[in-house]
Amino acid sequence: MKRFLLVNIDTQTTNDVNTTASVVFINTLISPFKNLVLLVTLLLLSGQIAAQQNNVADSAYQKVIAERSAKIVNVLGITDSVQYKKVQQQIAAQYFQLNTIHDGSKAVLAALKAGTALKEEMNEAVKSEGEKKSAALKQLHEQFIAQLKITLTADQIEKIKDGMTYRILPVTWTAYMDMLQKLTPEQKDKMYNWLVEARELAMDEGSSDAKHAVFGKYKGRINNYLSAAGYDMKKEGEEWAKRIQAAKEARQSQN
Repeated sequence: MKRFLLVNIDTQTTNDVNTTASVVFINTLISPFKNLVLLVTLLLLSGQIAAQQNNVADSAYQKVIAERSAKIVNVLGITDSVQYKKVQQQIAAQYFQLNTIHDGSKAVLAALKAGTALKEEMNEAVKSEGEKKSAALKQLHEQFIAQLKITLTADQIEKIKDGMTYRILPVTWTAYMDMLQKLTPEQKDKMYNWLVEARELAMDEGSSDAKHAVFGKYKGRINNYLSAAGYDMKKEGEEWAKRIQAAKEARQSQN
């Protein structure tokens, strides 16, 4: 009986060992697959999180441009609610597409700069990307204006252009007219046309700073033109500031 028990115990031990070995062997086989599954799961989760974050960012941006577009449409004098909504959506869509072009170009430039291309090759690629972006912006700009012309007047379109560029043109033009009161008609025309050109370009920029930078470039051109025509811009600015202060004091004395 004791011998029989020993045999049973030995057999059980052997079975346990074999079972353990089998489990270890199976785990060894499936471990890489488990790791792969875990990796894929993590990648999917990270992708979902990134997508959710992008959706949140897109939703926030869409809300911002919807509000911005509404402010622009509010000054157009549109009384028909359907037309109001249509124009608002056109402006919002323009903002969104501009943002898409600028973000896409930034991504391409970042990839180029992070690459291993030679400096000359990279410069050529950067130049090519800049040309592609400019062409895309020009096409989008023309399509946008063509859409607006279908239902809006020239005056309403002017207001949209000013609204999309923070009214820099009318503010700058008024300032020049107040500061320089002896300009010739030819000088006024040239200055105004430059500001209009600046506004057309600034409309397509992707940020407030970029829009102001475009106008800054053209204001520099105007100032150089006026200086060449004999204007001392520093002196003219100082005299203008004195006139503004005098007018302010006069208003205060009347109150």
